[in-house]
Parts: sequence; C-alpha cells; structure tokens
Amino acid sequence: MPPNLRCLLVVLSLLSGTAWGAKVSLTPDNWGHPAGEDCVSCHTKSSAGIAGQWKESAHARAGVNCMDCHQAEVGDADAITHEGQTIATVVSPKDCGRCHTTEMEQQRGSVHAEAVAVIAERMPAMVNNVAGPAIEAAGCAQCHGSEVNLMANGKLDPNTWPNSGIGRINPDGSRGSCSSCHGRHLFSKAQAREPQACVRCHSGPDSPDKEVFEASKHGMAFMANREKMNLDGETWVAGKDYSAAPTCATCHMGAAGKLPSTHDVGMRNAWNLNTPVSERQYLVVFDDGGKRELPESMSAPRPGSRVPKLDGTEAAVKMVATPQRRRDAMTLVCRECHGKDFANAFMTQFDEVVHLYNEKFGKPAQAIMQDLYSQKKLTPAPFDEPIEFTYWELWHDEGARARHGASMASPNHAWWEGMYVVGRNFYSRFLPQVREVAGSDAAGILERHLGSVEQHQWLKAPEKGSPILGVGNPRGGNE
Repeated sequence: MPPNLRCLLVVLSLLSGTAWGAKVSLTPDNWGHPAGEDCVSCHTKSSAGIAGQWKESAHARAGVNCMDCHQAEVGDADAITHEGQTIATVVSPKDCGRCHTTEMEQQRGSVHAEAVAVIAERMPAMVNNVAGPAIEAAGCAQCHGSEVNLMANGKLDPNTWPNSGIGRINPDGSRGSCSSCHGRHLFSKAQAREPQACVRCHSGPDSPDKEVFEASKHGMAFMANREKMNLDGETWVAGKDYSAAPTCATCHMGAAGKLPSTHDVGMRNAWNLNTPVSERQYLVVFDDGGKRELPESMSAPRPGSRVPKLDGTEAAVKMVATPQRRRDAMTLVCRECHGKDFANAFMTQFDEVVHLYNEKFGKPAQAIMQDLYSQKKLTPAPFDEPIEFTYWELWHDEGARARHGASMASPNHAWWEGMYVVGRNFYSRFLPQVREVAGSDAAGILERHLGSVEQHQWLKAPEKGSPILGVGNPRGGNE
C-alpha cells in the first residue's frame, strides 16, 4: 500500500473512531427497561402510529424499548414525571450514545452538530428583520436546529419544540438530532441512506442538492436502479454491498473499499461552498472530541496547541486533516466506480469552477460591498437597501447553485441555473446598483476592484480604458 494512502487511512480511522462499524452489543443494564412494556401497551392505544413504527424497528428486535431511550434522571433539565416514570421528551445524541458510542463521537463537532452556531450571525438579520420570529421556529430552525428551552412551568417552549433540526441544542447540552435522518420511531438505516433523508433540508436556493442530484447522472442511476441499492443491508460498503449508484450518504458518510464510514458528514469536504468566497478547509480535531474547520489561508494549528472552538472555549488540538487529505478521502469513494484518472480529472473540473466563481465574482463583489460600507455609502443595518439583497442572492443562492452543480456533476446547475445567473445578475443588477449607491465615486470603486481582473476586461470602453457604466448590445442566437 502506498505510504500516502496508508497515512490517509490512519487519519480517517482516527476521525471515524473505528475502521469498520461494529454491530452494537447490548447488555441487560442498558436496554430492556422493565417499564417499557407498559409504555408499549398504552401507546399502542393512544398513539398507534408511534407504537407501530417501533414494533417494526431494529430497536424492537433487539429488545430496546421506549424507556431505554426516554429514561431520565430526576435532576435532568427536561425531566418530567409521566405515568409514574421519570422521562425526557427530547432524545438527544447523548441518549443514543449510551449504545451508539462511535456514531455519537463522530457526529460531535461535525458541520451538522454545529449547524446552529454556524448561522447564529446571519439568522437574526435575515429572518427576524425580513420576516419575523415565527419563521425562525417553523423554517430555519427546523433544519438548522433550535436551542430547546423550557418554560417556567417546566414544559418545552413551543417556540423551540417540536424540532428535529440537525444541529439542535438539547437541554442536556448535547448538539444534534439523530432523528433528523433516522426518523423516529423506526430509526431506519434505509431511510438515512435514501437521498430523500437529506433533501428535507438540502433543497432550494441556498442548498440546492436535491435538484442537483436528481439532474446528475448519479441521480439518474439511483432512480433507475433503486431496487439494487441494498438500502436495508446490515453492511453498506460501496463496491461490495451495492454498486448501482451513489446516494448522498455514499459520498459524504459511507464506507467504500478501505475507507471507513462516518457520521461526520462534512469530513470529506475540501471546500466550503456556502460562503461569499469559497476556501479550502482544514479539519481540526480536538482532544475532547470536538471539531472545527479553519480556512487554508490560515496556518494549520500544531497538535497540542490550544485553539478556540465554535462555542468560544479553547481546547487542545489532537490532529489536523488537511484539505488535500479530505479530498483524497472523497476521491476514494469515487474510485469504487471510476478510474483514478477519471476521478482526479472530475475534481479538477470542479475546482476550476470554484476558482472562476471566486476570482471573477465572489472576491470582487465582496470587496465592493466592503468598500461601500467603509465609505458609508450603505447604512450598517442589513437588508434595508436593494443592493444587499442582490449581493446576498449572488453568493448565497446563485453562487452556491453553480458551485454545488459543479461538485455533483449537474452541468445545467453549474451553468444555466448557476454561473450564467451569477454573471447576468452581477452585470445587470449588482453593478448598476453599485453605481447608483456610490454616485460620483462609482467609477473609482469599480476600477479599484474590477480593473485588474482579466475576466472583466471586456467591460472596458476602448476609448476610455475604464469600466463602462452600461451593458453593451448582447448578440442574439445560441451559444
């Protein structure tokens, strides 16, 4: 085995906790709670759907009942007394981790687990100002997760519950919601392996993965060969247990060859694709099991050094996975169905689209907006001026669609639904709004941020050598 591949697999094993997922082994002290029989008997009458799902589950076959998941201690923040038993309504990753220890450790600190922290800066302005708190509870928080709060009477606050958002902050302090992918109370492996498990959140303008996957050859292959996917398999290794098509879980979580499976869904992502400018990312793993991403433009922290975590506390660095190692992990999945040269060439095509977006649109637009704010051409309040919506959509919607389209092999989303819309709106909406906002300073701003960008030279008026203020007559016909 080549040394670089051996090193990669060591890294992945450390990140994954184990190279191969072992079947959970249960002992009488952590399952089969004697009160569970009463729960099932009652709920079969009062909520037959829940009981029916559980009866068909792997939990039921293993003897894991309602109380094994919902049991609580009297001192727990969300503990209540129910039919003589102390229970908690919210089942958290910490609860699941009583049996699924490896999965809990992998999920901890992942991009899913930190989904609330990641958007904390954006949500108040976009949601509360533009819409209102009601949409935060019913919209954003249902995907990203809420911080589940208790009211004075001890009941769960309806503004924060029910919620199965992937980064939910639970009353016990843990982050995440296993039922977001493994819908309660069946907790099916097959459901979590289906693309549909992901598209509940990964669809629409900012995360168009549903549309991109369905339009890709991978999505076409899945729809044509779904019955060959072995979704219920006890093991699910690409190239061994199935080979008809990949799903979201295949590429981002699944085992492939010597590559272990993982519940850290972002571990194999070399790029951040949902930011104004994409950067390749280090994955920093802390001694306490937490993780965070740092851009490649920063120096990688050394093992043993202390680095701030997303929650503001510091922890010692255990190891750092470079962007290239993360890319190598993703490429190993590709190589179960594609040759090495094919996989590497695809990654090159993807990288080139990201570079195009960054250099031609992302960086100049970001710099122009910063210039407008620093010159007080825009007010500090977000989303009170049209150009702020235009800029938001440029990177958050259209730019994300182009980058995701390239990453998942949908040419339509990379171009017509993506980069074409970015370019159209950059030239026909964003730049005219810059000129309107900046007034007499517009020419200087545009020259400062676009003048040296080779891909914008076609904008210059030949007789003046400076950016023109309008768009020339477009030629008709097909390209």
